Amino acid sequence: MRIAYLDCSSGISGDMFLAALLDAGLPEDSLRGELRKIPVGSYEIHISRVLRGGLTGKHVEIAVPEKQPHRHLDHIERMLQESALSQRVKSSALAIFRRLAEVEGRLHGKPPGSVHFHEVGAVDAILDVAGTCAGLELLGIGELTCSPLNVGSGRVQAAHGTLPVPAPATAELLKGLPVYSTGAEGELVTPTGAAIVSTLAARFGAMPALRIETIGYGAGANDFPGHPNIARLFVGGESDVPVERAGANGDVVSVIQANVDDMSPQIYGYVAERALAAGALDVSCSAIQMKKNRPGLELTILCPPQRTGEISGLLFSETTTIGLRIYEATRKVLARETVSVETPYGAVRVKVARQQGNITNVAPEYEDCRQLAEQKSVPLKDVLLAAQAAYRASK
Repeated sequence: MRIAYLDCSSGISGDMFLAALLDAGLPEDSLRGELRKIPVGSYEIHISRVLRGGLTGKHVEIAVPEKQPHRHLDHIERMLQESALSQRVKSSALAIFRRLAEVEGRLHGKPPGSVHFHEVGAVDAILDVAGTCAGLELLGIGELTCSPLNVGSGRVQAAHGTLPVPAPATAELLKGLPVYSTGAEGELVTPTGAAIVSTLAARFGAMPALRIETIGYGAGANDFPGHPNIARLFVGGESDVPVERAGANGDVVSVIQANVDDMSPQIYGYVAERALAAGALDVSCSAIQMKKNRPGLELTILCPPQRTGEISGLLFSETTTIGLRIYEATRKVLARETVSVETPYGAVRVKVARQQGNITNVAPEYEDCRQLAEQKSVPLKDVLLAAQAAYRASK
């Protein structure tokens, strides 16, 4: 598995992240091909190399020839669902926009579905979000760590008027995350950038142990005096050097548990989806026997420590629990990578796990196999077996 570290010492925006991916090795033709899968109408994408504070980096600018409508969440969801993007990219992009809608809804006292997206509903923001998700997949990046974020200072002009930096939506999205300001005048973290990193990053802090393969420099639109307006993306493989509080292939997670005996089991599926969209790493449910001999459910959620507050709030608001157990645990994970194999039914992604270089597990991607089983009208188990056989035959 490749991992990446995003240095946000000059903040982050959607176009800066996308530009950093391109500079780190994402082929321009591949990116354009992914963006063409989204039915957003006409636009032009300009990719150039620019100078920012003495450093060079790639810059992405998306130009749209016509005035943009104010889109609602369901418009953007429909646009992404109707696209030909992979299911993983769709899911990540949808989670980002749903997170944005929830935050905007809280700020304006509206349900998420009633929120008018202004800047973040424009074509360039949609392409920045979807392009970033697609770029991470194309580069094979399975885990993203982000530095503390420099948010800037001063005021910024937005659709609702002149706002303090960080803008209210940005500040909400950054709750629980490490932020600071060097006093640089201007908006360094945009709502789109905050939504992307707060949704996709597994953790925030120092650079993890990794073998650096490439470094991408993504330039922002403005050239601020005193520091380069650049986001750096370090991409590489997992290192064998131990890191503090965890092994080379491990990390520290929060475990959140709740026992409930007065909730409809139908609610569990909805809560699990919401938790995963909010950054949970894993959600599980076990049948238990409660006091007074009542059957109940034990909900267990694993999440990055910085997501503990948000997911705890989700459980209190969406379930009937009135108390949670929260503790930290070290999670040991195997190194993994995703490869594609050709089967008689079509291409299938396969996740390969290794321990000390030896393959310990080969798991075909369920969604790929399910789609092929439906398209070819064959049993799902046959597609799963064919994917396993195709991978072993390739070795």
